[in-house]
Amino acid sequence: MAVPPIGATLEAAWTSVRSAMPDSCLNGQPDEQLHFAKFGRKPHDTELSNLNNGAEGGGLQRVDSVGDGDDESCGGGEFGSSRHKISEWQAGWNVTNAIQGMFVVSLPYAVLHGGYWAITAMIGVAYICCYTGKILVDCLYVTNEEGQLVRVRDTYVSIAEECFGRRVGARIVNTAQLIELLMTCILYVVLCGDLMVGTFPDGAIDTRSWMMICGILLLPCSFLKNLHHVSTLSFWCTMAHVVINVMIMGYCLLQAATWGWSHVSLRINIFTFPISLGIIVFSYTSQIFLPALEGNMNDPTKFHCMLNWSHVAAAIFKSLFGYVGFLTWQETTQEVITNNLPTQGFKGVVNFILVVKALLSYPLPYYAALDLLERAFFKGRPETTFPRMWALDGELKVWGLALRVGLVVFTTVMAISIPHFAILMGFIGSFTGTMLSFIWPCYFHLKLKGPTLDWGTVAYDCFVIFLGVLFGVIGIYYSFRALVEAFKIGLPF
Repeated sequence: MAVPPIGATLEAAWTSVRSAMPDSCLNGQPDEQLHFAKFGRKPHDTELSNLNNGAEGGGLQRVDSVGDGDDESCGGGEFGSSRHKISEWQAGWNVTNAIQGMFVVSLPYAVLHGGYWAITAMIGVAYICCYTGKILVDCLYVTNEEGQLVRVRDTYVSIAEECFGRRVGARIVNTAQLIELLMTCILYVVLCGDLMVGTFPDGAIDTRSWMMICGILLLPCSFLKNLHHVSTLSFWCTMAHVVINVMIMGYCLLQAATWGWSHVSLRINIFTFPISLGIIVFSYTSQIFLPALEGNMNDPTKFHCMLNWSHVAAAIFKSLFGYVGFLTWQETTQEVITNNLPTQGFKGVVNFILVVKALLSYPLPYYAALDLLERAFFKGRPETTFPRMWALDGELKVWGLALRVGLVVFTTVMAISIPHFAILMGFIGSFTGTMLSFIWPCYFHLKLKGPTLDWGTVAYDCFVIFLGVLFGVIGIYYSFRALVEAFKIGLPF
């Protein structure tokens, strides 16, 4: 019996896997170029027929809208210049960074409170968040008379301006995005301090000192110039995430003989399930970054495939991690799963890798917050109050670099000085997170694309808005209760 050469076998296997990967998902599938017209359009809608005609005439042509001629804002989305393009893989690393964040260590705790319903929610919420990401980017586009897909809006804010009005829309969405991004940055610094104290519980350095040290390590983020650099850091953040998964899952598999299969609940406890639901919902929010990522992609037609794969991977990893983690520790599962690890040495290694992951996660929301501030205040007179941060040679001005350093210092000081920040973030984030990820994308979709949508899509958008309101109210209520209890106990310093 002849054995095929191992090299040829591996090459054939890799070709099969690669054919399903995002960078080749459109090969031989020209219909995928119509992906922006796939959201429940009526069968004979003019926009869809124009796109079909364009495709038959030699492929769909994407045309970026040009505003005032500013090359820093033309077609690049919220992260600035369109000159620094990224691949679908790099965009995928950034999305994975956002949705495979630090919440992963709390997923077994979510299963403790939600049972199989929590696992179902991890998959269902992934689908909903993937959908709202697609329709948000869909709102950036219109189809012109020649059947070309034209990107007439390049930011989340520009969509809000169209729906809410220029003054109100820009201020509301800018404020919500800035709060969400800055609070995420602050939370990463808080987590770094807490994790380092957990790594060295008997050390001479306290939590706030560790936060200051981590803040110093984050100062080089001030020199980030484009999304390509951020994508590289997001890639290494994903690698750290994989290492953590392998270590914890490996330990759990070694304990398979003691797994408590019967301990996973099939019933919903109305008092505890909202806790797991909140953890799950806010671990999937990436919509705030998507217009920028799509605008900076080399080939935006691969955006949907990238988004599908990243959310499918997240749903699989999260549901397995949460399920296996709970099976291992059952009713003794802690809010942060690293506290269940058997030895201080093992716990310390995992905590240290989590700190590295948090530090590598910081640049994405930091860079997005920087760009929001730059667009709002530093585009140059008379358009904004202050002059541009960038010199004509493309380098940062000294005062611009000082402001960037100041933002890192600000997030570090807030992390050190605000008591019970994680609970406070849950309280405020329950509003901003649900609005940015659930309610506004569906509302904008109905407002801008409503006449072209079939009744099923309209009903689904309304359903997601209802879920967003429900999740927001539940999150605000339980976070407020937690804040009250925390301040009854007293401040942590």
